[in-house]
Amino acid sequence: MKKPLLPALKSKNYQLFFAGQGISLIGTWMTQLATIWLVYDLTKSPLMLGVVGFSSQIPSFFLAPFGGVFVDRFSRYRTLISTQVLAMIQSLTLAVLALTGVIQVWHIIVLSLFQGFINALDTPARQAFVPELVEHREDLANAIAINSTMINGARLIGPAIGGLLIASVGTGYCFLIDGLSYIAVIAALLAMQVKPWKNVVSDSNPLQKVKEGFVYAFSFPPIRSILLLSALVSLMGLQNTILVPVMAEQVLKGGAETLGFLMAASGVGALTGGIYLATRQTILGIGKLIALAPAILGIGLIAFSLSRFLPLSLFTMLFVGLGTILQIAASNTFLQTIVEDDKRGRLMSLYTMSFLGMIPVGNLLGGLLASHIGASNTLIIDGIACIIGSLVFSRQLPALRKIMRPIYEQKGIIITTQEV
Repeated sequence: MKKPLLPALKSKNYQLFFAGQGISLIGTWMTQLATIWLVYDLTKSPLMLGVVGFSSQIPSFFLAPFGGVFVDRFSRYRTLISTQVLAMIQSLTLAVLALTGVIQVWHIIVLSLFQGFINALDTPARQAFVPELVEHREDLANAIAINSTMINGARLIGPAIGGLLIASVGTGYCFLIDGLSYIAVIAALLAMQVKPWKNVVSDSNPLQKVKEGFVYAFSFPPIRSILLLSALVSLMGLQNTILVPVMAEQVLKGGAETLGFLMAASGVGALTGGIYLATRQTILGIGKLIALAPAILGIGLIAFSLSRFLPLSLFTMLFVGLGTILQIAASNTFLQTIVEDDKRGRLMSLYTMSFLGMIPVGNLLGGLLASHIGASNTLIIDGIACIIGSLVFSRQLPALRKIMRPIYEQKGIIITTQEV
């Protein structure tokens, strides 16, 4: 019997998750676009864009490991319902402030910080919850890839709609639509039939559990290498998210529509990568993708920084989006496949720390550099760093494959005659 192309969608709970998240994430991307445009419109400062980006992500750096301990001990399902309600409150508060015309930059910083605290718990809970949504364990890699496709489908649609909304009626309506979109994901979660959570009784304190997670991850070379590469890509490669408004206005001489189109072009590239990963039938060969992705991102960033012509800039942003999603989703798929179940929450929290946790430092660094040497030169430096990271990981790949072979064989992913 032929295997379905998207086997994860056979699971009812995953169907609900997919539908709810798909609607909510469009609102999330609209809010991200509206936030960076509003900050730049209020301040005209690349540094302030970096500060807001820093405040929204820095809680993940410090709190994600503890969030992972929490997620390993308590119901991920109930945790997600709580974080979605809090995120809805945050977005609606932004909407009220923007629509009444009283919003100031400090409001955005405080609310971004609040969202960061929510994400520090929500992200590891969401990633660790995915295995509970699929009925068959072998469908997990497909579920993770579909997740990435869904996120980047929203990344394509959200900014395109957001750019047009900002230009016509202002940023406040983007925040309002985002706040209301959380109703869909909360309703989907409440409709699920989830197995009762068995509380884990543990004598060790949270700090000991965090230490165990670090030791587990960093004493195993394949996990350590992927976490370090993810940290580099997040630190340098994702600075473009706060510098695109500067490029849109100062270099390409455009407005909110231009910013929306650039973000949507990145979304098209990311969606393409997500669809490719979702249709792959095996995890084998994923190391090559993880090695290649930062180089694609780096080349895209350098080309984007040099472009002064909007159609060319849109084309280069396809590669920025493609490289980003291949790095994020392929790494996530690999880690979710090999991790031991009792450490899943902690490992995914460390992945969140290496990925989301390094973005605020990168945002601050990118804003600081751009205010001194310009956004274009900053993006060139970012691109070079990503390419170097790709080369270093590629050199490590043969040794990492040898370590992974017995693990793949033990899990039944390969037989002895296959190549990792």
